[in-house]
Amino acid sequence: MYTASSSVSAPPRPLRPRPGAGSPCLDPARPPSGVLDAGRNRRVPGVSTAQPLSGRIDLSGAQGAQLRTAIASVHRICPEFTPVQVLRRSGRSVILVGTTGRSTAVAKCLLDRSPVWSERVRHEIAAYRSFVRHRPPVRVPRLIAADPDNGTLVIERMPGRVAALQRHPVEAPPRADIRAALGAVCRLNAWRPPAGTFDAALDYAERIARFHDLGLLTDRDMGDLQKLLHGIAQAAGRQGMGQFCHGDALLSNILLSPAGPVLVDWEHAGWYLPGYDLATLWAVLGDAPAARRQISQIAQSAGPASRDAFLVNLMLVLTREIRAYETAVQRSLQDPAPTAAGAAHPGAAPSGEEQRLLLRRLHDDCQLARRAVRAAVGTR
Repeated sequence: MYTASSSVSAPPRPLRPRPGAGSPCLDPARPPSGVLDAGRNRRVPGVSTAQPLSGRIDLSGAQGAQLRTAIASVHRICPEFTPVQVLRRSGRSVILVGTTGRSTAVAKCLLDRSPVWSERVRHEIAAYRSFVRHRPPVRVPRLIAADPDNGTLVIERMPGRVAALQRHPVEAPPRADIRAALGAVCRLNAWRPPAGTFDAALDYAERIARFHDLGLLTDRDMGDLQKLLHGIAQAAGRQGMGQFCHGDALLSNILLSPAGPVLVDWEHAGWYLPGYDLATLWAVLGDAPAARRQISQIAQSAGPASRDAFLVNLMLVLTREIRAYETAVQRSLQDPAPTAAGAAHPGAAPSGEEQRLLLRRLHDDCQLARRAVRAAVGTR
C-alpha cells in the first residue's frame, strides 16, 4: 500500500561545530541525525534524587508565607510529613522534600489555582490512585496522600538520578541511559490498563485547529494531518489504535536507578494515538542520532497506521515546543538579564541567544517532520 517509509531524520546544526550531515530522506536505512539542544547548560552525571536531606527552609517574607500555606496543606493530609528542603518552586507550584517517619517523601503543592493547573493536578492524583489498583509495567512512586480539591500530592521519594536535567539536553546522554529510558517507555506503551481507568488525553482535531489558528500550521499542514487522521481512524475500525502514554516522556521525568527506571510527573497520562511518547523522546534527543534512528524504526515496526500516528504526534509535539520557545525568546528580549538564581541553577533555562538557536533547530526539525507527513500522504 505504501511505497515510501516515513522515518524522520535531521541535518545537524549544533551549537558547537560538528562534522557530518544526516539525510532528510525518509528511508529508515539511511541514518538520521539530530539537532535539538538547549545551550550551555550541561547534564550533570550522577545527580541523584536520593542525596541526603539537608538544609533549611526559609519561612520569612512573602515567599515564606507562601511556603507556610503549602506546608499547612500537606499537613492536613499527611500530618507526619516534616519538610526539609524546597526541591523546586515556580509561580505554579512548590515541591518539598521531607520525611514521613523513617521514609522520605516528596510533596507537591499547587500555587496557581487556575482551572487549567488545578485540573492537571487532579489528573495526576487520579493517575497515582489508579496505579494503586492497577500496577503499570514500570516503576512509579507510591502514593502516600492526596487532596485533589486543594492541589496537594504526597508521594514516596524514589532513589535514582535524573536521565537529563534539561528538557533538550545539549549533550547526548549515555547510550545505556537512553536505552533504559526508551525500554521503560515502550513497556508502558504496551500496557493496556482496564477500560475506564484513563481517558483520552488529547483532542487531536482541536489541537490541530488551534495551532492552525495561531499560525503555527499552514493550510496544507492542517489538510495533511487531517488526511492522516482519517486514515488512522479507518485503521482503528479494524484494530485498536489507542495507546497508553505517559504524555510527557521527557528524560527529565525519568529517574535511573539500579532497580530500573522510574517515571514521575503523570499529569498528562492517558490514551493517545500510538507513538506520542516516542515523538516526545525524538524531539528532545536532537544530539543522539542513533537514538532517533531507533525511535523511528520502532514507530514504523507496527505498520503504516502506527507510523502515520507517530508523524501526527511528532508534528504536534514539535509545534508545541516551537510555540513555547517563541514565547520564551520574546520574554528574554523584554528582560534579557538572567536572574542570579537562574544563572546558578544547573537546570536553569537557556539564555536568550541559546533559546533562539534552539528555536531555529526546532523549526528545522519541524520542516523534516512536515516533509515526512507529506510523503506519507502522497503514498495513500
